[in-house]
Amino acid sequence: MHPETNQEQYLGKTMAEININTDTCIMCGKCTQVCPPHIFMQREKKTPIRVFKPERCIDCGHCVDVCPTHSIEHSNIPYEKVHKIDYKDMPTPEQLMNLLHARRSNRTFTDRTIQDSAFEQIIEAGYYAPTAVNNRQVKITLLKDADQLLQVKQYVMDTFLEMAAKMKAENNANEGYYNAAMLEGLVKSATRGRDTILRGCSAILVFTSNHDMGIRDCQLAYQNSSLMAQALGISQVYLGYVLNAYTNGDQKKLEEIMGVTDHIQAVMALGIPAFRYTNYTER
Repeated sequence: MHPETNQEQYLGKTMAEININTDTCIMCGKCTQVCPPHIFMQREKKTPIRVFKPERCIDCGHCVDVCPTHSIEHSNIPYEKVHKIDYKDMPTPEQLMNLLHARRSNRTFTDRTIQDSAFEQIIEAGYYAPTAVNNRQVKITLLKDADQLLQVKQYVMDTFLEMAAKMKAENNANEGYYNAAMLEGLVKSATRGRDTILRGCSAILVFTSNHDMGIRDCQLAYQNSSLMAQALGISQVYLGYVLNAYTNGDQKKLEEIMGVTDHIQAVMALGIPAFRYTNYTER
């Protein structure tokens, strides 16, 4: 699967043509219950279903996926893209909770290589997260070039020094979590070889969107990707320092370094952990 290609096709989509195959429709009414913009109408149970104002369609696919007889003909969602869900293969609640218990911000990255197939699964998981009105404007960009990662780290260090200098000039050097001493300390540690910025990760995922709900959409995508990474035995860490520098620094510069054009909403560090936590603490 190639999520980026699917996304590009969606952003350039045309208005859907939607019809009901009356020969196969069993008039169960499921499509009328799941459609967010309510374009399927049924006067009462077991009566014919009609399509009302198809231009409202957001291409979510709920109708096609719920129809038991493949009776909905949707021009933007052909049935060759529809796949059967095997509910017998779902993780049990206990297995899912075990995964959630194990998921931590494990910063003990090694220099072992992450397989491309793992990156693909992590990114695909992110693209399956919901977005507001199915806008699908979240883009997930993978960075794994060492020079590019070094540029990201240098950007954060330079921005933090600028922020610290500005705090001192405005006489608020000791205010807040990100105070001048903390920012300068992070840069000093990174300069001396302790990577306090990227934590020595081997790759970064950048979640971007210009949609009004972009930050929420990207956070949902981030969580999906994070859980898939955990399932694959890959450690993931939310790079708050990078986002703080982006918020307070030259945003266009970081976007150019990362090769993105939309607003950066979340950044994830990825790497193979040196060890796994053997316990979890109740919350």
